[in-house]
Amino acid sequence: MKKLEKLYEGKAKILYETDDSDLLIQYFKDEATAFDGKKRGLIENKGILNNRMSSRLFECLEENGIETHFVGHISDREMAVKRLEIIPVEVVARNVVAGSLAKRMGMEEGVPLKKPVLELYYKSDELGDPMINEYHIDAFGLARRDEVETMKEKALLINKFLVDFFEKRGIVLVDFKLEFGRHKGKVLLGDEITPDGCRLWNKITGEKMDKDRFRRDLGKVEESYQEVCSRVLS
Repeated sequence: MKKLEKLYEGKAKILYETDDSDLLIQYFKDEATAFDGKKRGLIENKGILNNRMSSRLFECLEENGIETHFVGHISDREMAVKRLEIIPVEVVARNVVAGSLAKRMGMEEGVPLKKPVLELYYKSDELGDPMINEYHIDAFGLARRDEVETMKEKALLINKFLVDFFEKRGIVLVDFKLEFGRHKGKVLLGDEITPDGCRLWNKITGEKMDKDRFRRDLGKVEESYQEVCSRVLS
């Protein structure tokens, strides 16, 4: 597979065309952003660590019957992925009250939820990814109803698997973001699964092990990513 021209560059990744029209190369960057791009910085070796973690987690999901865009890990910062038509609806799965949910509900962070909560967001950097519901999705034609149901079902299955996966490694999966896309008539999981898009807390100490350390200037950002990666690969 030969890497060709750049197709798209986002805040954390670059997608490249290849000589196979059905495959892309996804490159992971060290750049970090927060607050809709208002805060920017670098996390040393983040791209390498995120590529390793995503590759491992995608492999595990595939082994458990959940189809993803992942094809293979091809270098420190690159993976081969299937070309998806991205559905502009992000799904957030929440297991513990934190972040914007804590603010909206007027609650302290750290309260476990009685059952997982799914939230839907319109994927738009310009608008700050606003929360939407299924009426908006239907009215604006963002996805078909059956696709939304598939995304929700898959999100709950992925959440169940990842909660158990991280639990065994001494990490609480607080919440995380998922993106899906269409591929040959199927809805597949795309993007990445890393501390960039997951809230991960140390099960024993409650210490944050994710991008909140960058957002909130908590320090030890690189060390936390390295620790999560070590546990994911264990």
